[in-house]
Amino acid sequence: MRPRVQVPPARLVTNIDMKKFVTILILFLAIFGLGIFLGWKINKKSQPAAITSQTILEALRERGFLVTQTNIINQSVKIDSGEQTFWQKLLWGQVVRAQAVVEVNVGVDLKKMTANDVRVAANKITIYMPQAEIFNSRVAGDVNVENKQGILKRLLEKDDGYNKAIAELTKQAELASATTAALEAANKKAQEEILRLVGYLARDKKAEVIVRGAHAD
Repeated sequence: MRPRVQVPPARLVTNIDMKKFVTILILFLAIFGLGIFLGWKINKKSQPAAITSQTILEALRERGFLVTQTNIINQSVKIDSGEQTFWQKLLWGQVVRAQAVVEVNVGVDLKKMTANDVRVAANKITIYMPQAEIFNSRVAGDVNVENKQGILKRLLEKDDGYNKAIAELTKQAELASATTAALEAANKKAQEEILRLVGYLARDKKAEVIVRGAHAD
């Protein structure tokens, strides 16, 4: 007699097993979908935004007045009351001598730039910047003032000459800082600074900065 071979009973798929399978499948699909979404977001952020003339213009205008040169000048001035007779000088004349260190800031006002000043081509960016100008000036430190007045002027007006001295000191220092050579030096530094800034915004393009009015467009 042959031995009886026992066949294991078939395993029935219950509702509980099916629910587990569906849950695992949904969880897998959710994780897979989340991974794809995060990868898309990261890749999108890593792609640089397109550089336009408006983007560059706004970045430059945000800098406001770009100070590129600060001149420290030991300035001396003499102020007199002009041509007068002997008696006029004796009675109403005034001579003010003053000396002080004056600081003059020179640069380029980037807020003056317009849309026509930025041109973006396939491989090149051209910037037309305003010419350098005086930004401000101030007396740094003490002001030495020598004030000589006529007899009546000293008695009736009591002008110590200080305000006149300050005004003339800053005026002469600004004139000394506004020479052609001084402004050309300030222009050159401004060009270098703008090139550096544009280089950060558009690393893959060449850039050129031209002083407005210095070259024909």
